[in-house]
Amino acid sequence: MDIEVLRRAPLFATLDDDAFRLLTDELTEVDLSRGASVFREGDQGDQLYFIVSGKVKLGRTSPDGRESLLAILGPGELFGEMALFDPAPRNATATAVSETRLAGLKNESLNALLRNRPEVSAQLLQALARRLRRTNDSLSDLVFSDVPGRVAKALLDLADRFGRPATDGVLVAHELTQEELAQLVGASRETVNKALAEFVQRGWIRLEARAVVILDMQRLRQRSR
Repeated sequence: MDIEVLRRAPLFATLDDDAFRLLTDELTEVDLSRGASVFREGDQGDQLYFIVSGKVKLGRTSPDGRESLLAILGPGELFGEMALFDPAPRNATATAVSETRLAGLKNESLNALLRNRPEVSAQLLQALARRLRRTNDSLSDLVFSDVPGRVAKALLDLADRFGRPATDGVLVAHELTQEELAQLVGASRETVNKALAEFVQRGWIRLEARAVVILDMQRLRQRSR
């Protein structure tokens, strides 16, 4: 397990080495292949997970079978933390979108840490607040933004978290299929593909297999507003 990734995670950053070592002794490794789920909507939850490597999507399924993506998460981020505060069944399905390694932490182990180290509670609440803020932004975008604007904003968000420099721009290996990208922005695959084709034609991006190279960040940012 890559302990350094966890050490840099906000939840662990405030711990001294002894406390961090004690906590990591409680972690269990979970390895997932692409498409494997660590838990499903409706399951009972008794632990949260940290992403050591890879990416995880959180999604929900409507009664008529349609799927939507709530978030794409990467190394250092956590999920499943709502079960710590609310014993209700899981409200989303967590699925790996690439080869992924997780570190699982039982709720009782984290509760013990919170009792002894109250400052960790603030870090956990900040993580929840960031997730809530992202959800609120997504809801606002569905109301106020058109599909190309939402696609541009999604690409910028993915670039901010997963992008790395390329010779002609920023390479974003998002690992998503076209259908998953459409679910992320709450639109049909056909409409999202049309928006992507327009961005390509304008010279703002270049499409690659489950990746995109952003060639003109400024134009894409203007289109996202």
